[in-house]
Amino acid sequence: MAETVEIRWHGRGGQGAKTASQILAEVLWLTGKYVQAFPEYGAERAGAPMKAFNRISDRQITLHCAVKEPDIVVVIDPTILETVHPTEGLKKGGILLVNISKPPAHVRELLGFKEGKVYTVDATTIALEEIGRGIPNTPILGALSKVWSEVPVEEVKRFFREKFSKKLPPDVVEGNIRAIDRGYREVMEG
Repeated sequence: MAETVEIRWHGRGGQGAKTASQILAEVLWLTGKYVQAFPEYGAERAGAPMKAFNRISDRQITLHCAVKEPDIVVVIDPTILETVHPTEGLKKGGILLVNISKPPAHVRELLGFKEGKVYTVDATTIALEEIGRGIPNTPILGALSKVWSEVPVEEVKRFFREKFSKKLPPDVVEGNIRAIDRGYREVMEG
């Protein structure tokens, strides 16, 4: 792993970007990494564009500001592609992971993104089919586990089951575990 890996999440309030960034941080913390997870949003929350950030390192992290030059960008809401510039500051050779039903070539063309890796996964459909709600954060975590090897998918599932089994009904927990698996299997590279 590079000295510090930085991730910027784009979504809308209520879609689970903040929660996904927190789950990611907690999973990686349990594997021995130093981590940060924090959101950035305005006064209006539900439905409003927002960002969340992660920093992951093998060493203590002393930087405490928004991520401006991420190694990875995760877009939870595809409508964000048309209103913000998700690839802004993305490091050369970086990873762009987008929740969209279209192939990676479509995202490349839409954004004019020529360098770096682009991955897509239809996380909203997976969430609807497995959980019954259009909150795509767990399928996105599964996809992120596939495209960035530092995130062990089995640890994500184990952590989710342990953390949420007392807060959510068993069928919802197991639906999220299936959603993580499907995100991992169904992510497309292009």
